[in-house]
Amino acid sequence: MAQNIYDRPEFFAGYSGMRRSVHGLDGAAEWPAVRALLPDLTGKRVVDLGCGFGWFSRFAMAQGAASVFGLDISEKMIARARADTDDAAVTYEIADLEHLKLAEASYDFAHSSLALHYIEDFAGLVASMHRALLPGSHFVFTIEHPIFMAPTHPAWSTDAEGRRIWPLDRYSVEGARTTDWLAKGVVKQHRKLGTTLNTLIAAGFAIRHVEEWSPNDRELRDNPDWAEELDRPMFLLIAVQR
Repeated sequence: MAQNIYDRPEFFAGYSGMRRSVHGLDGAAEWPAVRALLPDLTGKRVVDLGCGFGWFSRFAMAQGAASVFGLDISEKMIARARADTDDAAVTYEIADLEHLKLAEASYDFAHSSLALHYIEDFAGLVASMHRALLPGSHFVFTIEHPIFMAPTHPAWSTDAEGRRIWPLDRYSVEGARTTDWLAKGVVKQHRKLGTTLNTLIAAGFAIRHVEEWSPNDRELRDNPDWAEELDRPMFLLIAVQR
């Protein structure tokens, strides 16, 4: 079973106060880049993996999706998503993505935001998604970039000119990495970029877009604190097609 950190009181309280939790998709730095990867959702049957508070699920319905099925391991997340959603075509279910079982050829689009780096059996999940999607369907997801997941401690230092240096800790050693983020003992699954892409290819997906996200000039003007994202990518955006 995947680690359920979101139902820990201290973690849930911290996460609920984050910009992306308060302002939804517009509060997520990577959202404009993710939105540019989305196909037309009109009439689509959508599955949202790690749906959290349901922000994307509600967005998909607003874009004309026929139905949305949101899945998350957190009871607190699902309770909030249900409370904030007033549409019978959106359904939510508590589910462990480590053991995902969806009906074959039942969805036209799949989405996931910053959830799959918690999954140990990534290959199993990808195979399940390939079976669940209709031919030609798209799957767009984001994860923490593996470079972001493998820094040394402390995470960065500076060179003689004051520029940040982000050394890596055993980047090629894949597996569980434990960190303290909003709570102690948060376990994430580190995989090399090549492993992630090759797992998708081996399952039968065609790679359509890979983006190591960093802010553009306009975003930096509006959010100068994002400048550190130029030093190393935090997010990895991937779009594949069945």
